[in-house]
Amino acid sequence: MAVGVRQAQRDHTASADLSRARRQRELSVSAESPSDVLIIGGGITGVGIALDAASRGLTTTLIESHDLAYGTSRWSSKLIHGGLRYLAHGDFGVAWESARERALLMSHIAPHLIRPLPHVLPTLHQESRSQEHLVRVGLRAADVLKVAARTPHGLLGNSRKLTPNQAVQAISALNPGAIRAASGFWDGQLIDDARLVMAVARTAAAFGARILTRVRALTAGPTGVAIHDELTGEHGFIPAGQVIVAAGVWSGAWDPDLAIRLSRGTHVVLPAHVMGNPRAALTVAVPGEKSRYVFALPTVDGPVIAGITDVEAVDQSPDDVVPPIAEQQWVLDHLSTALTTPITLADVAGAYSGYRPLVASPDVTASTADISRKHLVHRRSDGVVVVTGGKLTTYRTMAADALAATEIARERPCRTSALPLIGSRGSHRSAQPPGRLSAHYGTEAQRIHDMADDWPQMAGALEGAPEIHRAEIAHAICHEGALTVDDIIARRTRLSLQPQVAQAVRAEISALAVSIDDQIDLTPETA
Repeated sequence: MAVGVRQAQRDHTASADLSRARRQRELSVSAESPSDVLIIGGGITGVGIALDAASRGLTTTLIESHDLAYGTSRWSSKLIHGGLRYLAHGDFGVAWESARERALLMSHIAPHLIRPLPHVLPTLHQESRSQEHLVRVGLRAADVLKVAARTPHGLLGNSRKLTPNQAVQAISALNPGAIRAASGFWDGQLIDDARLVMAVARTAAAFGARILTRVRALTAGPTGVAIHDELTGEHGFIPAGQVIVAAGVWSGAWDPDLAIRLSRGTHVVLPAHVMGNPRAALTVAVPGEKSRYVFALPTVDGPVIAGITDVEAVDQSPDDVVPPIAEQQWVLDHLSTALTTPITLADVAGAYSGYRPLVASPDVTASTADISRKHLVHRRSDGVVVVTGGKLTTYRTMAADALAATEIARERPCRTSALPLIGSRGSHRSAQPPGRLSAHYGTEAQRIHDMADDWPQMAGALEGAPEIHRAEIAHAICHEGALTVDDIIARRTRLSLQPQVAQAVRAEISALAVSIDDQIDLTPETA
């Protein structure tokens, strides 16, 4: 089965690239030729459904009103969770699902985009002995789940007790006087959550899926979707045998029967030196809360991502990703309880908020932090399927469940558990050059090197962001479907996570982009 899937993907690799020309061509084809499945939403769930459907041999179209990974999918904590948090809440089903999907993602689906990350969890003096005991029980249970999920041996280490000195060796910013004990454990970390979405979408395109960005769905019904082309201003209709809505935080607008509660998760971006250039992630318990933690995650690109809040966002637009100062301060205050030198707002290089679409609990007074992260698939009376909730880690299961709710896919088995994504060593045999490009693009890093050789103006790095190769700009436009400069800054290179850096390189990226495609949109996003 796995060998057949890999061969099929190799046979389709030439058509994996997304571009303006392909978008226009396939938008016209979609209007004239009905799709078996039409998906609304270009986040991780939507592209996951597109890949699942297309790899089953179904004619598949995905439409997204903005860009791939425009919403919550790019505002995550960039962790591929193994289920530890859900165990503490007694949500064993979600914990098991997370552990299983983590094993699949890290072993062969997307090993090039996920790295094992050690975590240090200190027990502070103000925490009780019973809390310390519960942490150890939870970590042991997570170790059992890891083995049961068939995580390859040696991929993730077992949890263990650490002395305060061992904890400080991993994270020099820790205050040894504040720590009574510590534990260490391992989890998966995405190199870039938006890049995972790109990889899934392009793998779906390799199986023939039509991935159409800047196409807004106006109405959805049993025979298709009325659309507005955001580039040309034209209206149209895309016929389909089955419509599936995967609109994330916007799902409530598509199904009045859904009770969605939005939870805002705020992160701050810190220079690594503020945390003493940590070699591991730091996880600090929030006093008085059940299984709530603040963490600081070192990234391969340098900055540390710290978070996360879990605040109900009443009457809040999910388009507003600028986090309240009070929530940024909350993260810093709790993190600083374990540090020798407190972190202040002056240390923050950037910040962002993402919104979780939580399926409302019967207890309307329940905190959003206590609502299950289990997803929901609902079939409207007219046959349109709506999927929402869930976690980034379990996107593949959400996609399979959404298709299982339809008639059209039931006779075709899901193949995605054995399907490596574009860039994975499982889908290509070419050697990977070492360095940052390999970490972000996998086997496609060689193509970026080749583009720099072929196009003299693409050689070298950006002056304002020397970690980014100029050829990445060309790759974003020619192969990853970037239609605007903000698509490149915000969702292909992620430079927007540090606003000052993004501003410094905007003109440089704009000039390079125009030299590749004179139709590139230079207008800054308002969100």
